[in-house]
Amino acid sequence: MQSDLMGQPGFDDVVVGRRSIRGFLDKPVPKALIAEILEVAMRAPSSFNNQCWNFSVVTGDALAAIRQGNTEGILAGKPDSREFRRFDGIADDHRARQIEIAKQLFGAMGIARDDKDARQDWVLRGFRQFDAPVSVVVTYDRVLLGSDIAPFDCGAVTNALVNAAWSRGLGCVINSQGIMQSPVVREHARIPDDQVIMICVAMGWPDESFPANAVVSNRKSVEEAVRFVGFDD
Repeated sequence: MQSDLMGQPGFDDVVVGRRSIRGFLDKPVPKALIAEILEVAMRAPSSFNNQCWNFSVVTGDALAAIRQGNTEGILAGKPDSREFRRFDGIADDHRARQIEIAKQLFGAMGIARDDKDARQDWVLRGFRQFDAPVSVVVTYDRVLLGSDIAPFDCGAVTNALVNAAWSRGLGCVINSQGIMQSPVVREHARIPDDQVIMICVAMGWPDESFPANAVVSNRKSVEEAVRFVGFDD
């Protein structure tokens, strides 16, 4: 076990050991701890030091209102109004990996293939941001809309956020289902018009008894993903 001088988990332990958490304890997360996590996360790399990221940290009644509005909108058939660009033509290996993790999660939760009610309930959990006590809505400055720099920076800071949280005993899951109805999120999270909603992160204390929390996703190997050029061996 790699540890730093203070006895905390080392960097490799945090990155390799982190899991996406989809079941949380009904236990508040201190505001000061979230601020500490964000302070660390905002040391993430930023293209040209733009630091275009912003965060709306939501809990309590405001988060409950987002959950309700998001879920009711979806069930009523309102179109998806997420503000980031999407690609619906996912296929081949990318689609296969999506299916694989879904099978892992459904298997852990004991959800049968033909159990439509249980599958629907699982989907609705995503729209509710997995009932986490905290939602961190990541936004970026609208002046950069259309640039690839802003999503790059938001991805970097979100990665740092979930790892900083994990190192302090908190679990997270990055999800876009929780921002499906962006007007609802914008209203209740009080997000100004000069910001674009990128993604949200559900955060809280992991419920170790929740089966899906034990799921570890499979990852591509170095041999599959990496090309070494110009090396002697």
